[in-house]
Amino acid sequence: MNKKRTLSASMTETEFENGYWYAGELRTFAAEVGIPSASKLRKDELEKAIKHFIRTGESKTLTQRDLTKSGDRDVDKGLRLDLPVEHYTSNKETKEFIEREASKIEPGFRRASGTRYLLNRWREEQLAAGKPITYGDLVLRAIELNKTKDGPLRVGHARYINFVSDFLADRKGSSPEEARLAWEELKAMDVPKTYESWVKSGKDGAT
Repeated sequence: MNKKRTLSASMTETEFENGYWYAGELRTFAAEVGIPSASKLRKDELEKAIKHFIRTGESKTLTQRDLTKSGDRDVDKGLRLDLPVEHYTSNKETKEFIEREASKIEPGFRRASGTRYLLNRWREEQLAAGKPITYGDLVLRAIELNKTKDGPLRVGHARYINFVSDFLADRKGSSPEEARLAWEELKAMDVPKTYESWVKSGKDGAT
């Protein structure tokens, strides 16, 4: 039940989904099977490409975002609202700029949990579609996400985020640390990485 699997070209998609893989493991395996630009892919992009490989045998990068950025970083140009988003850097300075500018428009603005992730994906989608955006657009989108996000964050690939959201929503009064410990238990199981699987395992003491 708790034996750690090894990534293999012969494994099934179910076996892949039931395992828990660190980004380094995924990146190494992706490079071994010839997935292009493996070193530049995010964890979710690596998972998507590897599942495609398992299903089809095709080594392919499925992401549409630009993986070959060049030139000066936006943050080095001096962040301002009318600056076009070209070479985005997800660092402390950029994050603080967006939240500081948002608070000027919406006094008392405090970023809701999970919205930074959603903002990053929105930014990538706009640029991949060829739609020019500025840092002012990012600020306005951050404000909008804060207003429209309702309930636990649901993310297609981010199983940890989904697990913690479901754990805390279902177990009122539980702490994030309790959710994290439960997630560590689930990671070691050969089952889907969902809150439902953890409950069915009996680890929560309900069965």
